[in-house]
Amino acid sequence: MMTFLKSREAMLGAAILLLLFLIASRFPAFVAPANLVRVFTDTSPLLILALGQTVVILTRCIDLSVAANLALTGMVCAMLNAAMPGLPVAAILLLAVALGAFMGALNGLLVWKLAIPSIVVTLGTMTIFRGIIFLISDGAWVNAHEMSASFTGFPRSTVLGLPVLAWFGLLVAVLVAVMIARTPLGRAFYAVGGNPHAAIYTGIDVGKTQFWAFTLSGALAGLTGYLWVARYAVAYVDIAGGFELEVVAACVIGGISIAGGAGTILGTILGALFLGIVKNALPVVDISPFWQMAISGTAIIVAVTLNVRNARAKGRIILRSAQAEGATA
Repeated sequence: MMTFLKSREAMLGAAILLLLFLIASRFPAFVAPANLVRVFTDTSPLLILALGQTVVILTRCIDLSVAANLALTGMVCAMLNAAMPGLPVAAILLLAVALGAFMGALNGLLVWKLAIPSIVVTLGTMTIFRGIIFLISDGAWVNAHEMSASFTGFPRSTVLGLPVLAWFGLLVAVLVAVMIARTPLGRAFYAVGGNPHAAIYTGIDVGKTQFWAFTLSGALAGLTGYLWVARYAVAYVDIAGGFELEVVAACVIGGISIAGGAGTILGTILGALFLGIVKNALPVVDISPFWQMAISGTAIIVAVTLNVRNARAKGRIILRSAQAEGATA
């Protein structure tokens, strides 16, 4: 119990509660159940993308193309719906996930087979995906009046008091948590990020594991692409521009180590919720939403600094233990 109370997750949970308390002291309506549901629904796209990014970072990689993947998939879904309004939403969802997974797999193949650093690969594909959006749309928008009611209504419909978009966020969180904790692939993500050389000796294919991490991240980005354009009822070239920063921030704030192999799914969830609350609270406390990017960047620096200090502290403890054993011998 004491170990958990000292963990990053416990501290982040306490910070979220403190933040809610401070906001509620001036604006009690912010913590009303109905408003908290809206906040969580608004945070769900960030949560889904952050969970995909988490598995990539765990393998010592990073995916800067998630927002561009979201944008391209969202534009394709919107254009398809405008051309074929009668196409079932289930078919569009499958297409979104498949297209996103394909783009994620492309990143994974380049990292795996060509041994190109992931930051270079995904920076390149991010630009390519954005360019493809312009090519297929010719720079034009797909607006609400061009989308069918079923297309835009699905993520907004309510089930058991929660919008479908929020249910998707919860479902993805549960599935990724189970996958990480209960499957060989989930354990391989940690092994590859923790010590890739040792992972090879245990029979784990490092490149293939990273490939599956990118594929999963891409699939979740594709899913979010449909949910995004359907919820906001608009698709354009610069959808979610710069959103990859928030995604990485949610992971790092939640305690996912950029060096790989460390962190928890609960931490990522709390990191996304923290940023979601900050984003929704800024207009309430009369602060420009444009400060959100600055806050996200500052949070990344602070979180990485804490991670580095914790790693150094653990290193000193191990060194002292080794010295004590040597002295005893």
